Amino acid sequence: MSLGPYVIDTRDGRVGQVMAREGGFVQLRPPGGGVEWDCPPEAVAPAPVSEELRARVSVVNQEGRLP
Repeated sequence: MSLGPYVIDTRDGRVGQVMAREGGFVQLRPPGGGVEWDCPPEAVAPAPVSEELRARVSVVNQEGRLP
């Protein structure tokens, strides 16, 4: 599965990676995994470069902790 870009949920400022578009919503997952949440497309904005880098580092760190 091809993962989507990191974006910001403008309703609360959370950063998430686009996982799918379903039922009129964009499904986002927190960096490093976790529970996905639904976000209306009009509340999705591109993540600033600094936030995307922070998210990618979080994923790499999480993967480094796995056995």
